[in-house]
Amino acid sequence: MSSRLARRSALTVAALCSTALCTTVLALPSAANAGTDDAAAARSGSVRVHDIQGKTRISPFAGKRVADVPGVVTGVRGFGSARGFWLQDPRPDRDPATSEGIFVYTGKETPKVAVGDALRVSGEVAEFYPGGKEAGGQSVTQLTKAEWTKEKSGAKLPAAFRLTPRSVPEAYAPDAGGKSIEDRELHPGRYALDRYESLEGMRVSTREARVTGPTSKYNDLWVTTDPGQNRTPRGGTFYRSYEDQNGARLKISSLLDLDEHPFPVANVGDRLRGTTEGPLDYEQFGGYTLRATELGEHQDRELKREETRPQREDELSVATYNVENLSPKTEPAKFDRLAEGLVRNLAAPDIVTVEEVQDDSGPDDDGTVDADKTLKQLTEAVKKAGGPAYEWRQVSPEDGADGGQPGGNIRVAFLYNPERVTFTDREGGDATTPVKVEEKDGAPALSASPGRIAPQDPAWKASRKPLAGEFHFKGRPDTPVFVVANHFSSKGGGDLEGDEPMEGRFQPPTRHSEPQRVEQAKILNAFAKDIRAIDKKAVIVAGGDFNDFSFSPSLDALRAGGALTSPMNRLPENERYGYVFNGNSQSLDHLLTSPGAGRPEYDIVHINAEFADQSSDHDPSVVRMRLR
Repeated sequence: MSSRLARRSALTVAALCSTALCTTVLALPSAANAGTDDAAAARSGSVRVHDIQGKTRISPFAGKRVADVPGVVTGVRGFGSARGFWLQDPRPDRDPATSEGIFVYTGKETPKVAVGDALRVSGEVAEFYPGGKEAGGQSVTQLTKAEWTKEKSGAKLPAAFRLTPRSVPEAYAPDAGGKSIEDRELHPGRYALDRYESLEGMRVSTREARVTGPTSKYNDLWVTTDPGQNRTPRGGTFYRSYEDQNGARLKISSLLDLDEHPFPVANVGDRLRGTTEGPLDYEQFGGYTLRATELGEHQDRELKREETRPQREDELSVATYNVENLSPKTEPAKFDRLAEGLVRNLAAPDIVTVEEVQDDSGPDDDGTVDADKTLKQLTEAVKKAGGPAYEWRQVSPEDGADGGQPGGNIRVAFLYNPERVTFTDREGGDATTPVKVEEKDGAPALSASPGRIAPQDPAWKASRKPLAGEFHFKGRPDTPVFVVANHFSSKGGGDLEGDEPMEGRFQPPTRHSEPQRVEQAKILNAFAKDIRAIDKKAVIVAGGDFNDFSFSPSLDALRAGGALTSPMNRLPENERYGYVFNGNSQSLDHLLTSPGAGRPEYDIVHINAEFADQSSDHDPSVVRMRLR
């Protein structure tokens, strides 16, 4: 850069907010503590970044225009529709609650600044809610409609704040009784969310960070800043309870040119060696995110995909697998990989409950509801992979009634190996007719097999209905096995209201979707009790994606009265997971069994959730049991 440009630039650059994004930028009325002194400071040019950020999540200058705010450019986002740069004051105050960094928003225009530029920036203070205020997230304090003058280039960057087990508190967030924490004074030494908010827009860093959430298709991943926080045996971070959120988790994305600096393709347990640093941002999907201007070197720890042992001749094996929106429109390679997982990694279970099977036209919303082509293609792929000639059973839903991807009509289904088990077919099962438990010759039997459980009950609105089927294991032909395939309503809500985000402004977050799953669990629990009322030793397996945790009220309702139990709970606690969300290893998929199933052996087979390269976002699970 020429010496002329290195001197204070006379050029003033202005950027206007784009129409699309301005709808979620709120120029709030000034807070109560933003009185006449603040207004005078804003006009005089004596305002600094920490004054703008203030001691709470909402700026005392929100809605006001500030002039000549000094700082150094620490990062530039020159892509997407929310471009801009981060500005940090190299002369901080002594208050740990007030951030020294801020984002300057320039809309769709790439700002003509560079890291190391010392600027004086004027602009309007606004609070931007990623995803909209109704999404429940926190806001990002930023400057919009900005103008700036450059004083010099090549200024020294402020030192990055180091995120460590000591600097990030164990406690996650203040308890506001479910209300907003926005107006609460920050306590960065007490709560993880307050620590991150006190660093919003500032340079932060991690060292030797372990990956806890694999690289996504959006070129981001999750790490932990505390290697000892609820670690899983395979290198993840285990989500133990609603009160144990693992605040050391941190999302990483990159501000670097991906052509010159490809984003690492990392699995859980991998490392980013050395230093990863950049300004701290907040986004809709995951919350606080380090926007890396420097990425640590990726160290591949060679995480292996697991293989379960084959069932013995006298063992019945039942598995569950969410195949994630599978249809004939899906690329053939995914069918092959799912088949390989069933045959090689799951050892060809006798029975499989599969979830998210779409209709034969996939996401095309054309009225199709049948799924025979989808299931035929899957079972043919299994046979090609050296597995058994699986047969299938399912009941097609009403068009558009069961939620999921629009047009897809996802449903649950059974695959079974006819060489090992037989399926008892009884007519009468359809989309709306409820299956009943009947007594025949002193034993429980289903009125229809396969049949849907209470499909018209309001609990199943915009959700998949459970599918019940009656099987016989060839090793014990006199003992019926009742299997129920499940896919409970989503935490995200789908067609209904979803949960508030863990990292959002409402603390603790309200789980809006939970009451529906509790009602669904009560229906399934009652169905199991109906079977056991006829035969207390009846063998029941309820498998699937229950979209809830082993410690949740939904699972408690399933287990009520001892009708069903969770053999997963006999695993070591930090091994009870088969899904990774926002860097937390957690359990959404379960296989529950009745007391009549004895003491099954449970295995979660880690082949997907921890890997950047996935055939599904869920890991399958399997139980093996010896029938009495």
